[in-house]
Amino acid sequence: MRALRKTGIAILPLHYGRAPKWLFGRMVKLSKAISTVIIEEYGEKEFLKRVADPFWFQAFGNVLGFDWHSSGLTTTVCGALKIALKQAGLGVYVAGGKGKTSMRTPMDIQKIGDGLSLSEEKINDLIYSSKLAAKVDNAVLQDGHQLYHHCFSFLRGAAGQWCSKD
Repeated sequence: MRALRKTGIAILPLHYGRAPKWLFGRMVKLSKAISTVIIEEYGEKEFLKRVADPFWFQAFGNVLGFDWHSSGLTTTVCGALKIALKQAGLGVYVAGGKGKTSMRTPMDIQKIGDGLSLSEEKINDLIYSSKLAAKVDNAVLQDGHQLYHHCFSFLRGAAGQWCSKD
């Protein structure tokens, strides 16, 4: 097992507002194209591994056209990926989202799992993992705020393959 080491620091100031509709639409199209290439060339597990890497994810958001230091990058990229991956049917799924949508993550996982004919045990394991990741991330916050964003990405076939963006 490789030892973890500090490779850098990212300072991300808080910005308010929304991504313009025209930009978000382009982000969905481009994320679908890039995701398709990565999954077809390297597989679903490699794509999930990349999405879980915060520096890769930040760079991915930049390539999609979002400001490099914008605090809304995670929520916007996750939203674009959720739509793109659903359209593409590539075996990677995103549940949850921003605001009230984050609270529906377990229902999203259940719906996706039912559509994939996953066993109830596997669906429950994914839901439990999602809730646990959100709980840990929320408890780690030391600024007095609650999480307002929770996305849970998982693979169709590989047991236990998932990542969370909070």
